[in-house]
Amino acid sequence: MKEITAIIRRDKLPETKKALDDLGYPSLTIQSVEGRGKQRGAMCGEMDSEMPDSFCTAVKLKATPSAYALDHTLPKVALFVPKRQLTIVVPDDVVTTVVKSIIKTNKTGKAGDGKIFVSPIEGALRVRTGEKNGEAIA
Repeated sequence: MKEITAIIRRDKLPETKKALDDLGYPSLTIQSVEGRGKQRGAMCGEMDSEMPDSFCTAVKLKATPSAYALDHTLPKVALFVPKRQLTIVVPDDVVTTVVKSIIKTNKTGKAGDGKIFVSPIEGALRVRTGEKNGEAIA
């Protein structure tokens, strides 16, 4: 079994849920998360290899300061971009299919399309019935 964690754009959530459902994997956990990648929270279209000196003001986002920023003086606000984090546990033999489906659904070719992490799962247990491992994730 593998755990697939995908961090995607918020507006891609309905399409992603449908794609997973169409594959036969409707069970997942969804969380609202905030973070930043190589762009350091800047969201002005295509980013070149050099980081901008200041954050883009063209996108109207409410700045969410980090805990560090609340206690320290920073030269600029550190933006965290709102995203959705999906977690799904699948059998080993379908990991590639599920990951390819998530990529196909979420790829726009622009910065901020997201990340996917795949981790091994040692075991699973369904609390209600006591089913274990593969039976517990079905």
